Amino acid sequence: MDLFSAQHIVTVDGKRGLFRGLSPRIVSSAISTVVRSKVKQQVELLSKTDELQFSLRKVVKETSHEMIIQCLSRVATHPFHVMSVRCMAQFVGREVKYSGIFRCVVRIFKEEGVTGFYVGLIPHVLGEVLFLWCCNLLAHFINTYAVDESVCASSSQIFSHASAVRSYTKFVMGIAVSVLTYPFMLVADLMAVNNCGLTAGLPPHSPIFKSWLHCWNHLSSQGHLFRGSSFFSRRVPVTSLPSIED
Repeated sequence: MDLFSAQHIVTVDGKRGLFRGLSPRIVSSAISTVVRSKVKQQVELLSKTDELQFSLRKVVKETSHEMIIQCLSRVATHPFHVMSVRCMAQFVGREVKYSGIFRCVVRIFKEEGVTGFYVGLIPHVLGEVLFLWCCNLLAHFINTYAVDESVCASSSQIFSHASAVRSYTKFVMGIAVSVLTYPFMLVADLMAVNNCGLTAGLPPHSPIFKSWLHCWNHLSSQGHLFRGSSFFSRRVPVTSLPSIED
């Protein structure tokens, strides 16, 4: 959500409108914390600690473990993500179809069955897995081949410790990679709302998508894969720009 969208929501619904879908998001975060903690404990029992600190083998093993934790956490929390997105999407059509976790669960199960809780799961998982591997591997290669103890020590006193530089590498890589994986999150959110009975997920606001790949291809053809990615402004698709006549 960019700043202009937030201002519009406040104008229409007041500040309360900014907290649509908060309750399922809180439950999702709580469940995610518990699942991650339990799975991490089991994974750590199988891990070895005798590998080199910055070895590629260790990075791959740790990333694989993180991937397992992330996937299990996403499967456990995705139903609440769907509820949260649909609660927020009601703003478009001014509906009150989804309100309260219990009512959301009953309505989704009644209308769509169990599969309704997992619409958009595949692109969401793919995006998070891709983010995890790209972020960890890029950070590893940069820390291994671009950050050198002797170079950092001789270049500047500010970077006298390479470990201080390495501590920020993964954070910076996370910001960069999140831009590349944003389309997966966008498709997941659109599929969570698509054809669920809400105005935001029905024509003319949105086509009816047969699958998440159909949604991806449609957004790509319209130049909308990064729609809403900017915090301060919105991207204008190329197809909507006025033509320039000679």
